[in-house]
Amino acid sequence: MLVGLLIIVPLLASLLVFFTKGNTSRTVALGLSVIEFILSLVVLFQYKHNPTSADLVLNCTWIESLGIHFAISIDALSMLMVLLTTFLVPLIILSSFNSTYEKPNSFYGLILLMQMALVGVFTANDGFLFYVFWELALIPIYFICLLWGGENRGRITFKFFVYTLFGSLFMLVGLIYLYSHTGIETGIKSWAVTDLYQAGKSLNLHQQTFVFWFIFLAFGIKMPIFPLHTWQPDTYVNAPTQGTMLLSGIMLKMGTFGLIKWLMPVTPLALAEWAWLAIGLSVFGIFYASCIAIVQKDYKRLIAYSSIAHVGLIAAGILSANQQGIQGAVMQMLAHGVNVVGLFLIADILMRHTGTRELEKLGGIRNMNGNFAVLFLIVMLGSVALPLTNGFVGEFLLINGVYQYGEWVAAFAGLTVILGAVYMLRSYQAIMLGEKKDSAITFGSLEGSDKWVLYIICFVIVAFGVYPKPLNDLAEEGTKAILTYIK
Repeated sequence: MLVGLLIIVPLLASLLVFFTKGNTSRTVALGLSVIEFILSLVVLFQYKHNPTSADLVLNCTWIESLGIHFAISIDALSMLMVLLTTFLVPLIILSSFNSTYEKPNSFYGLILLMQMALVGVFTANDGFLFYVFWELALIPIYFICLLWGGENRGRITFKFFVYTLFGSLFMLVGLIYLYSHTGIETGIKSWAVTDLYQAGKSLNLHQQTFVFWFIFLAFGIKMPIFPLHTWQPDTYVNAPTQGTMLLSGIMLKMGTFGLIKWLMPVTPLALAEWAWLAIGLSVFGIFYASCIAIVQKDYKRLIAYSSIAHVGLIAAGILSANQQGIQGAVMQMLAHGVNVVGLFLIADILMRHTGTRELEKLGGIRNMNGNFAVLFLIVMLGSVALPLTNGFVGEFLLINGVYQYGEWVAAFAGLTVILGAVYMLRSYQAIMLGEKKDSAITFGSLEGSDKWVLYIICFVIVAFGVYPKPLNDLAEEGTKAILTYIK
């Protein structure tokens, strides 16, 4: 029943917050999101103690005539994604305490509703249920971006919605095709993930290719990778800071997680045949996004393009289909989620304190707030994967995994390390060092909530950089389990 509570608690929490008036709603939302995180730690303890516990599985018949079950469970990979989600949501809510939103109860209620859907995506063991949660996660973020976004939010949010919905429909076609090939021996159709795996393996190369590209399209848009990325920069910049954090820190992991659990084990023949093209698009996206990030003048847009580059490397590692590549991708998904939330908070702090995110107008902030300079530096170094930060472990394994797939591919993929250092270090230098470029710009002390969020993020960056073993062991366990279906 524990795994069921992971979905029930944020659902009930969102309903409660919707009916809470005024700014009290954000305090209530923060408290309830912390309870959800504590619950995820209890689930982790139970999983470590007994991975096969009945408390970690919930399987109820939903639509019997179609073989659909409300089936959710916890394994190593889903455990890591649930931990990431439940850890980041309280920080995202806390980061908003210095911002003012109209109808705050609706804003925070939507965040908690999205958390419920995200946990559902990461724990679903039924293909139809996975699709339902996948679509449910889109609805709250659509309204968050539409109602609380910046200029042109209607046009930009509509483009984001159409892109993701378009990909989702293709994924649904692929899943239905798999479902139609289940139960060949028994005559009983099923949406269970293991039955879909078996159905996929029973297909020939041409059939698997059809399923591979239809489902890959949905995951590629969600991450996104080149050339499916065009919705992302404008959406990330236009969305309210907390919406951008949800999109970049957690929601894009739906795509990478989907590649690992819902695509590669289903289409091993198509993966072997077409991985070169999917990896090529991912690696080209690294170079493309990094080069655009280097010339950006708006710091928030720079982070948006850097996210495309990081996700390109994660996708390449997953598609390399070896132990190091997938395990590194999982570790980097965790690191990227934490680091990018910190970076977007920094962009928001800059905007609130100085009124601009333009690199050409900023400078000398270190002289005005040395504490902020240190916190910014730690988050930035985690993003460029400096050894002894959380970003290093995953990136090292990723490059290793991609190298096993192809030396030249790894050489180009490794550009993310060099180019990432270029745009991150240059932006830090432009913002924090030197002299003030505009005498009218001032930068005061950080607010308490901003400090706490950055302190927690910096602690995690260093702690799991120095001692990544607890997370790495889970990532290794989950990767080995998936590889048994692929090989």
